[in-house]
Amino acid sequence: MSTAAPATAPRTLSLEDVETTLNLIDDRFYAYGLSALLVTVGLYFTVRTRGVQLRHLGTMIRSITGSRSGAQGGISSFQAFAVGLAARVGIGNVAGVALAIVFGGPGALFWMWVVAIIGMATAFVESTLAQIFKERGRDFTFQGGPAYYIKNGLGSRAWGAVFAGLCIVSVGVTVVMVQTNSLASVINATVPEVAPWMVGVALVLLTAPIVLGGLKSVARVTEVVAPLMALAYVLVALVVLLINIGELPRVLSQIVHGAFGADQALFGTAGGITAAVLNGVRRGLFSNEAGLGGAACAAGSATVAHPTQQGFIQAFGVLVDTVLVCTATALAILIAGRIDGSVYIPGVTGLGDDSVSGTLTQNAIASVLGQWTSWPMTILIMVLAYSTILGAFSYAEVCLDYLTRTPTARWALRVAAVACAFIGGGAALKTVWTLADVLLGTGALINLVALVVLSRWARGVLRDWEAQRAEVAAGTRAADSVRFVAAGNPYLPGRLPGDVWSR
Repeated sequence: MSTAAPATAPRTLSLEDVETTLNLIDDRFYAYGLSALLVTVGLYFTVRTRGVQLRHLGTMIRSITGSRSGAQGGISSFQAFAVGLAARVGIGNVAGVALAIVFGGPGALFWMWVVAIIGMATAFVESTLAQIFKERGRDFTFQGGPAYYIKNGLGSRAWGAVFAGLCIVSVGVTVVMVQTNSLASVINATVPEVAPWMVGVALVLLTAPIVLGGLKSVARVTEVVAPLMALAYVLVALVVLLINIGELPRVLSQIVHGAFGADQALFGTAGGITAAVLNGVRRGLFSNEAGLGGAACAAGSATVAHPTQQGFIQAFGVLVDTVLVCTATALAILIAGRIDGSVYIPGVTGLGDDSVSGTLTQNAIASVLGQWTSWPMTILIMVLAYSTILGAFSYAEVCLDYLTRTPTARWALRVAAVACAFIGGGAALKTVWTLADVLLGTGALINLVALVVLSRWARGVLRDWEAQRAEVAAGTRAADSVRFVAAGNPYLPGRLPGDVWSR
């Protein structure tokens, strides 16, 4: 007589199981799927726009100098650029780049440069589209971004709402907590006397007066803070470089050799040329945000005479983020490592302990300039996180306005953003952050599909601008008369909905 085996109780799904699954999805999705798609789309736009990021680099630089005026009570072109820059330049430019160098070696920086140049074309297209399909908002402002060009360009309000909802959750709420938490960890590691909750309180005091004032208030602050913050950070790294200028040729050689696997000693802890490529590409893509849709939310809010103005300016923002700020971090680490092996050694530093990336940049600067830099660097990093929080909130508010423009909802978002700045200081939210990454990536997929389908509109608007600039060069048109009119425009693929560009 056989005896039946005792029934096994079904295994319950634990939080650890959920976290493991999400991390697996996150790693595979970002490292391979989304990264490859972002690069492919960027290359496609580079070809279709005939290398707009290279042909019009001078125009991008000149656009910055003349972008402070013309807001007419709304958001100026420069303010929109500053909001985008504020969101781009954050903790990721410090700890994130350090992590890429630890895992991928010096060669990771080279691939950051490559994806930045490619991403500039994507940034141009999505920001130009944000301007083309924007709508009139409140108080002389405009509302634009992926949700709006999905609705007005593709005719799908529902998919626009999906993107808006994903953006609010993943950027407006979670990114705020991520920045606060990352900042708290960095500060606590550098200055143990400062507890994480203290960082949360400080950020609440700093963000509340600005966030509660809405998008215009954020724009006024970021147009001052974001450029100065980026400049200050680059200048610190420049001092490190100038003191050790003799090491620059050797560091550049490390970057090139590491990028193509020419020197095994320059591999990161992940090992090989593949690690350099993957870490450089991934860090570069998610630092400059080209294709993710966030910066387009800021771009669509600007008041400009021609949509290409924001396209050029936001493309330049990608260059500033990666080629200047990320490069500043990487060079500071690599130069310090050349003169002090305790700071950084390729393939050794971070082996078995990737948490070293959180303080690697500060340690590199301190090893060259002295320990007195700990507090100034801590303050500078805090400003980086602060500006990113403001930028992330502005993206969320634009998306919220797409879903509803009720004052109650707007104030609820503002209060939630301030609360998240405090919660992120001391909470352990790794699972939530991973989920937010997946949600952000899902939104990016929706955005990329829309960009590819609607890119003919951006190309048409670019041709319109180039035709008008040719008339200026020929002396048949005044420089200040270049503006976009949709009605009867021969360069557009069809009739543009709405009346924003009707005359």
